[in-house]
Amino acid sequence: MAITTAMCTSFKQELLQAVHNFLLSGGDTFKIALFTSSATLGAATTAYGTSNEVSDSGTNYTAGGNTLTRVDPATSGTTAYTDFADSAWATSTITARGCLIYNSTDSDKAVSAHDFGADKSSTAGTFTVVFPTADASNAIIRIA
Repeated sequence: MAITTAMCTSFKQELLQAVHNFLLSGGDTFKIALFTSSATLGAATTAYGTSNEVSDSGTNYTAGGNTLTRVDPATSGTTAYTDFADSAWATSTITARGCLIYNSTDSDKAVSAHDFGADKSSTAGTFTVVFPTADASNAIIRIA
């Protein structure tokens, strides 16, 4: 089992079918769920599921993860991109190896999987996923 950082193949097709709406006002709801090193996530992932999702011995992580705050899609040169604000779970005890971003408005369809490179943990503290700068070179979702 492994987590591989990838934009999900099903998401690429769904973009061409106008399934996902990333607009800040009136767009879909996107979420981020955290997973253990036992999870299998990557390009072939098509939807969020609870198998090997982290558990929290604290009080602030629930199945399904956090709702993400979107950044309106933009362009720079020939690249279109969008991003999200950082996501945090306060007062949590979590060990996660990666995450899945998914569209909870539309049948929990997968957007992208991300491997943290190693287990990351919080112990009765804040677990934060820091998103990259929202620009054409770094945004979490870029189409060039």
